[in-house]
Amino acid sequence: MKKSGLLVVLLVVTARPVAAEDLVQVFRDSQRYDATYSAARNSLVAGRERLPQGRALLLPTLNLSANATRSRVDVESRDPAVSPSFLRTPDSAGYTLTFTQPIFRAQNWMQYQQGEFQVRQAEATFGQASQDLIVRVAQAKRNFEVGTATITDTHEAQARYDLIAAQEIAALNDLQARRRQLQLISGKEYTELKQLRGDVKLSPPNPENVETWAELAEKQSYTVLIQEAGAEVAALEAKRASAGHLPTLDFVAQYGQAGETASTTSSVGRDTNSSSVGVQLALPLFQGGSVSSRERETAALYQRSKDELDNARRTALLTARQLYLSTLNGITQVAALEQAKVSSQSALDSNKLGYEVGIRINIDVLNAQQQLYSTERDLALARYNTILNNLRLKASAGTLREEDLEEINRALRQ
Repeated sequence: MKKSGLLVVLLVVTARPVAAEDLVQVFRDSQRYDATYSAARNSLVAGRERLPQGRALLLPTLNLSANATRSRVDVESRDPAVSPSFLRTPDSAGYTLTFTQPIFRAQNWMQYQQGEFQVRQAEATFGQASQDLIVRVAQAKRNFEVGTATITDTHEAQARYDLIAAQEIAALNDLQARRRQLQLISGKEYTELKQLRGDVKLSPPNPENVETWAELAEKQSYTVLIQEAGAEVAALEAKRASAGHLPTLDFVAQYGQAGETASTTSSVGRDTNSSSVGVQLALPLFQGGSVSSRERETAALYQRSKDELDNARRTALLTARQLYLSTLNGITQVAALEQAKVSSQSALDSNKLGYEVGIRINIDVLNAQQQLYSTERDLALARYNTILNNLRLKASAGTLREEDLEEINRALRQ
């Protein structure tokens, strides 16, 4: 009796339902854990430092140098009759304080402007990474739940008992693989995830105009913004290379103090103070052709960045149009499958009734069950794919936000 009671307790405990995680919670976990997203965040922090680094090239510098010297000169005559001797030179110590303010350094100014666009590029790259994380979380969750849905295929296997074992093992292996994919992003293993409600209604993209989405993607897609900033950086790099032929002009102020001790040639020490103020002009005349070579290199790289920008815009246009049409087609497919599910259920009910009165055989009922389960599986896939395509459409236009994830979250079963 004790063993039986313990077994009942264990069964009750293990059968207790586990709280299902929703989409927003999975996204929050992924923000804290996902290595790709973390790397993009750190790249943003590093990229923002380009601006103060470029600004520093335009600001004054202050340097301090110091020295201390002690010397001894030994003199040895070649005449053996003359004893060796040494001369003591004065010990010296001093320091120099130098203040320099760049007045005209074209290369430094170009590099400062580059820093502004490099920060924009880093911010756009992080924005792209944030959108990618939303899509990857939704994709992984969809795979998880579709993996769970594939277990319904074992209902079909009941009608063909000889295949049930192999199909069940394949379905469970697929489910475990998809769980590992989600764990890779979020760092957690979820026992249960909330699924979409069966009555969820999918809305078409807003605005309902494919060209509007295409224009948004061409102008503000993060991929395009990254390439635009890259092209600006490349253009300034080409100008900076050309500035290598230009002179530089700096304002320089120096103050120094030095002291010497007594020596063989001087019976007393001395202290010296010096100061100077002026401008310093430097004109590069010939540097072995390196500046001209750098000009040609950066000009070619600038042309390459323009080509990459053109390709990014064209790709954004095409992607937005395709995803818009895929979303609309998905909504139409979902509506058709919802109607097909109703028809399949009616067919199953009719075949069950016919089997009970003897006008249908068991294979008719099993085939009707197979049709219903296949339709339910296809309907689940169509819903998830349509939702994902809508997220991808917003990502292609640079408008995907966490609020879109929260909207989907409200459509999950509570």
